[in-house]
Amino acid sequence: MKLLIVSDSHGLTEELSELQEQYGDSVDALIHCGDSELRAGQIEIKDFLIVRGNCDFERRFPLDITKKIDGNTIFVTHGHHYNVKMTLMNLNYKAKEVDADFVFFGHSHVLGAEMIDNRLFLNPGSLLMPRGRVEKTYAIVEKEGNTIRVSFYTDKHRELEDLRQEFVL
Repeated sequence: MKLLIVSDSHGLTEELSELQEQYGDSVDALIHCGDSELRAGQIEIKDFLIVRGNCDFERRFPLDITKKIDGNTIFVTHGHHYNVKMTLMNLNYKAKEVDADFVFFGHSHVLGAEMIDNRLFLNPGSLLMPRGRVEKTYAIVEKEGNTIRVSFYTDKHRELEDLRQEFVL
C-alpha cells in the first residue's frame, strides 16, 4: 500500500494539481487532511479523499473519513475536533474506536509521525504555512508486509531524508 498525505494547503491549487498529476497513478490514495479552503468539485481536489478543516466552509466535506485500503483501516480527520494541538489522546481514543491502522491529521501545521498502540499517527505538515520547520511539506506512507516507511517531501518534491522513518509492526 502506498499513500500520499497532504494537509493545510489553504487555497493552493497548482500544488494540489501537481501532486495529482505526479502521484495519481502510483499511489493507492491521495489524502487531504483538511483546510484546503476549496469547494467540492474543484478539479484540484477531484482525486483526493478530503475532510473538512476549521478553515473550510464546504459542508460537503466530512469531518472524518474511515476507509479500508488494501486491508488497512485508514482514519482521516483535520484534528481540530480532537484538540491535536494539545494532545493525541482524544484522537487515539477515536482511532481505537474505529480500529484504525493509520491515523492521518493536520491542523497544527507541524509534521510528524509516531506509532501509538501499534497505529501510525501522521501529520504531513503544511503545503502553505509550515510550523517547526521552514519547508512546506507532504508525506508518502508505504506499507509492505509488516514494515511501514514514512517519507516527507518538500513542495518541490525533494525528500527530507533526515526525517525518513521506518516502523516494524
